[in-house]
Amino acid sequence: MSILRAVAGEKDAGRKLKYFVRGDLGVSYTQFSSLKMSGGVRVNGEAALANTLLNAGDVVEVFWPEDAPAQAVAPEFLPVNVVFESDDFYILDKPAPLPCQCSQRQTTGALENRLAARFGEHFVFRPLNRLDKGTSGLMCAAKHAHACQLLQKELHTGGFCREYLAVVEGIVEGEFTVDAPIAKEDAASVRRVVDRKRGRPSVTHARAVEHGNGRTLLRLRLETGRTHQIRVHMAHIGHPVAGDFLYGREDAALPGRFALHSAYLALDWNGERMAWESPLPEELKALLRP
Repeated sequence: MSILRAVAGEKDAGRKLKYFVRGDLGVSYTQFSSLKMSGGVRVNGEAALANTLLNAGDVVEVFWPEDAPAQAVAPEFLPVNVVFESDDFYILDKPAPLPCQCSQRQTTGALENRLAARFGEHFVFRPLNRLDKGTSGLMCAAKHAHACQLLQKELHTGGFCREYLAVVEGIVEGEFTVDAPIAKEDAASVRRVVDRKRGRPSVTHARAVEHGNGRTLLRLRLETGRTHQIRVHMAHIGHPVAGDFLYGREDAALPGRFALHSAYLALDWNGERMAWESPLPEELKALLRP
């Protein structure tokens, strides 16, 4: 069980508990309603009503119960690289090819199975930024529902920054932005396409970093987070991601994956700016060498 704790200040004297918890602590209306019914909101160690008036110095605690996963995930005791962990969230570096989550068709062999083994029986996987099976690199996942709610609010703002490294076919120079709306190709396909009429706004910023072997290493920053966004945008401008079997051409040097890597992730948490980096994998560096 995780606990969210705060002390009421002079400015909070006479303020109702529900406004303090929902405002200062960021607990959603739905979450607060559920917690108060179960005695999960306490003042000075005692269960309290929503309209309780606070005094300066009161200790307010929110107790988050252990989650029950929607369905049991089979644990797999295989390596998983957690590069940072707190009581609220963790950052991991995912290898490729490895799917993030289980599905009805595939109940094993996913990152979720490895994390279930690491975190135990009450584990619930709450990834904030999902990566395709063929993409490697940094991901953020919340440990409990409240952290997930707060991080989701930050996800599509400047506070949550995601940068990728991609080796693309052909020579690209300088800095540029691809602003091209993306839509699903059709109901039966996993492919996405640029579609000016049906597409949702999608913006990718890119900068050429290195050239070699007829390819370009790009550093890309997502302004939006559409499915397959970088892959679709790079194919759209005529420079598909190397090895991208869906939008370009498969490469035998990259079995099961393509040349896309989540290299940098930054976010704001409790007033602190936090950032992590992951170097380009060796198999992707090799694509730039003759």
